[in-house]
Amino acid sequence: MTVTDQDFQLFVFALKGTSRYDFSQYSEKSLKRRLFKVLMDNKINMSALISRIKSDNTFVEEVVKEITVNTTELFRDPQVWQALRFSILPHFKNNSIINIWHSGCSTGQEVYSMLILLHELDLFDRAKVYATDINTDVIETAKSGEYKYRFNISYLDNFDKVIKENPYNYEEYNDVPYSKYFDIDKVNDVIKMKNFLREKPVFKKHDLVLENNTLYVKFDLILCRNVIIYFNYNLQNRVFELYHQNLYDKGCMVLGLHETILGMHAAKFLKKGHAYYKN
Repeated sequence: MTVTDQDFQLFVFALKGTSRYDFSQYSEKSLKRRLFKVLMDNKINMSALISRIKSDNTFVEEVVKEITVNTTELFRDPQVWQALRFSILPHFKNNSIINIWHSGCSTGQEVYSMLILLHELDLFDRAKVYATDINTDVIETAKSGEYKYRFNISYLDNFDKVIKENPYNYEEYNDVPYSKYFDIDKVNDVIKMKNFLREKPVFKKHDLVLENNTLYVKFDLILCRNVIIYFNYNLQNRVFELYHQNLYDKGCMVLGLHETILGMHAAKFLKKGHAYYKN
């Protein structure tokens, strides 16, 4: 079984006609791959899938959760977090308030990475951190701040590279204990973030395709990492315009390691390393 172009269009049309979701501007290649997995997991064909979409709102929500990507980790791509630590966040050190938006936050490890880094830089109390995603299940996981230990043991290596080490001075080493920020229970296979971290961010459902800024604040820093890669060119530009409008002057945006701004919106940002500053 394969997902044809016609199958894809029928799925998008059915979803748009019976719900508030619009996937017409997502990358077809990646969406077809995830749609195929939905068909296999549910042991149904496209006709049956569309029939259920039209008659079962609960199933619609399940399908949307399945086809949205939720891959993340603590301090993912340490070089980006090193840039945040040594170059980007110090840019806001004189702000009385630092507004930060994690757009497409998934299960929240990126949010906790930011909170840990802010705390190490003595910016924690001044920061207001917002985190949004289209998938309510991953938002609930993010709120819990609880993750599998063995599956995510690389978190500790990433933590060391970003928090303990200084790539610009190898003689410097900050012996920050893991227990300062999370508890590790090897027997029960759990890493759990400390309460003071979990209580800090505001989590909210948000659909980048359909909604504007529903947080009603402007931002100094927006992180949207490994999200726009799944959007087509037009939707990417719509999202970049949304971010541009909701950044303060000289505010900053950080994308995924292999994402970039193409087309007319490239002129609206000044790229410096891993950061895009609002022009």
